[in-house]
Amino acid sequence: MNRTNDITAAQAKEAHLRALFLRGLDGDAAGYRQFLTELGAHLRGFLRRRLHDSAADVEDLVQEILLAVHNGRHTYRDEQPLTAWIHAIARYKLTDYFRARSRHEALNDPLDDAFELLAAPDLEPAQARRDVGKLLEQLPDRQRLPIMHVKLEGLSVTETAQLTGLSESAVKIGVHRGLKVLAAKIRGSR
Repeated sequence: MNRTNDITAAQAKEAHLRALFLRGLDGDAAGYRQFLTELGAHLRGFLRRRLHDSAADVEDLVQEILLAVHNGRHTYRDEQPLTAWIHAIARYKLTDYFRARSRHEALNDPLDDAFELLAAPDLEPAQARRDVGKLLEQLPDRQRLPIMHVKLEGLSVTETAQLTGLSESAVKIGVHRGLKVLAAKIRGSR
């Protein structure tokens, strides 16, 4: 019963936000402003659950996502759920944030703390991420982007197609061919 109530509440929120968004697309400035305000509140909750140790960055990321939603509003297809479209944008921005943060942290790692220098190293995950990143950089966008979105970020084929502008079949083919190329590269490097 509780899950049914959650689903019903989510559907009501979807319908409400979608109505405000569509009113905004039709020129209703007050409706669009209300849409952005309410969406911002939802995004803050979404991001706080994912950025436990970076709470200070939540508001900046909310603004980036709202700006991306605003700038990309012409790409929304009204037959699609609004929350799926926004979720794809939010995950993309969150991935960009994590990527930028990891680069920044790797370049600004403090070396003056003796305790940290003597701590047991755990380099495998970072090395694996770096290696995967290097391999993916070698692929063309039509293969790299589908692999990143579908396999690494967990987006659906439909969400990835909307985000990249590729057809769903092109996304599937890109993932398949890209993984095949990566597997060949890995076998060749051994």
